[in-house]
Amino acid sequence: MAERAAAEEFTGAQSLVKSLEQVGADTVFGIPGGAILPAYDPLYDSASVRHILVRHEQGAGHAAEGYAMVTGKVGVCMATSGPGATNLVTPIADAHMDSVPMVAITGQVAGPSIGTDAFQEADIRGITMPITKHNFLVTRPEDIPEAIASAFHIAGTGRPGPVLVDITKDALQARSSFTWPRQLNLPGYRPVTKPHGKQVREAAKLISESSRPVLYVGGGVSKARAAAELKELAELTGIPVVTTLMALGVFPDSHPQNMGMPGMHGTVPAVGALQRADLLIALGTRFDDRVTGQLSTFAPLAKVIHADIDPAEISKNRLADVPIVGDCKEVIAELTSLLRASDALPDVTEWARYLHDLKRRYPTGFDFPEDARLLSPQHVIKRIGELTGPDAYYAAGVGQHQMWAAHYLPFEIPGRWLNSGGLGTMGYCVPAAMGAKVGRPDSIVWGIDGDGCFQMTNQELVTCALEGIPVKIAVINNQSLGMVRQWQTLFYEGRYSNTDLKTNRIPDFPKLAEAMGCVGLRAEDPEDVDSVIEKALSINDVPVVVEFVVHKDAMVWPMVAAGSSNDAIKYARDMAPNWEEEIL
Repeated sequence: MAERAAAEEFTGAQSLVKSLEQVGADTVFGIPGGAILPAYDPLYDSASVRHILVRHEQGAGHAAEGYAMVTGKVGVCMATSGPGATNLVTPIADAHMDSVPMVAITGQVAGPSIGTDAFQEADIRGITMPITKHNFLVTRPEDIPEAIASAFHIAGTGRPGPVLVDITKDALQARSSFTWPRQLNLPGYRPVTKPHGKQVREAAKLISESSRPVLYVGGGVSKARAAAELKELAELTGIPVVTTLMALGVFPDSHPQNMGMPGMHGTVPAVGALQRADLLIALGTRFDDRVTGQLSTFAPLAKVIHADIDPAEISKNRLADVPIVGDCKEVIAELTSLLRASDALPDVTEWARYLHDLKRRYPTGFDFPEDARLLSPQHVIKRIGELTGPDAYYAAGVGQHQMWAAHYLPFEIPGRWLNSGGLGTMGYCVPAAMGAKVGRPDSIVWGIDGDGCFQMTNQELVTCALEGIPVKIAVINNQSLGMVRQWQTLFYEGRYSNTDLKTNRIPDFPKLAEAMGCVGLRAEDPEDVDSVIEKALSINDVPVVVEFVVHKDAMVWPMVAAGSSNDAIKYARDMAPNWEEEIL
């Protein structure tokens, strides 16, 4: 009997791998190291969990985000203690800001060594406390299954987000029986998904009484998989729609009711819709400062219906007249049902006419460079979208290229857009695209990156080449940190302090791509743009990097200066000839 009992025991490391198999995790992005090393031995034998060896832990975290974004599953990354764990802090914070379901598993020094400043010790639980939904420190092998089950449940339910599981090395090495929890002991964690009927009725009443309502749609609608419900509500009522940076694609760009993206670099009709509205129907959005501008002047005439699955977001920045806690899919469906049954739909005819006039007068366009030999970055990104189509997945870095991608890529299908919205993480693009391609191997995945962002995490292209992950990366090379340079042009009298990357082919991006096992291409002449994109689209067995050498004076328009009222939105198509033009 003793021999049989011993045979049924597992190391904590084996329990960890069995737990990952139990929750259905099929992919882990990570790098081994001393404290986590025991986990890598049973992982070697797993038939259902694929481990992808990245080149930097930050890449593992962003790849897990990309995987989660396109699959709807919880992304998983793994790292060792100390610097391995701290290198995950940026993607964990990124996932926290953008509500991405992710579980980060880290090794920790042995329990008796905690607090002694042991080799590669870091209090990663304390470090990540403000940027996780929850985190665990596991010191006993028998606690591993419940910690993993709880972590996946917390990460993927309610408002999604990252959860950290830190496991001591001695817990991974010690033996115990494996017991999968029949139910989870999570006192206090009960996400509300069904909205309160009285609040939904109050919302329907406000909508029926409004004359200038706007559906202000955030990433929570995308997370709730509520695109169909949103379209039904919008078409039933005729109410104009604005979709934030995190919600692009959840309502088709081509739909006549879509006014575009609001915010600092939003469209004029989207910003105008929010500023002149008498009712904001805010769905799964958090009134971010990049959308509101100077908060005290945001939508000054509007009452607010605010629906969100996270009660902490409601009335955090803007007081809600009607607060609704619940899953956006259920909220929108109930609201639509009530409005359909009533005879009191709002008359938005004049309101829609005003906004469509703004749309006609201030289209989101761009001018080509005066020097016809130079590439327009906006044109490059627009052609990538037109030649590839809306079915592809598009990941972006952070900066000017991100905003141009938001304006000029074809967002017709929900869930096709990946970017770092809340944290604004340079270096997000390449590993996120990698994770997206792993999650959707049969789809085209483009990364739209800048030359600054690309140089932060491009080493993950080695991972892509070795693991057979054929992403396509467009490097929009303007030889500068473009968005910062734009601010220096507008607000610092053109004093370009430390924004000129002075590349002069250092690095030579196509050669760098070739050195990492990818195909490297370059376009410098406007006549080559389409042919180079088509060449990249024709290569589907290895990663492709395309450098587009664009002019450095292109700017992102429209623009609301940081801290200003949205009423001060400025519209210009090139350097700044209309910078002082008053619009709204």
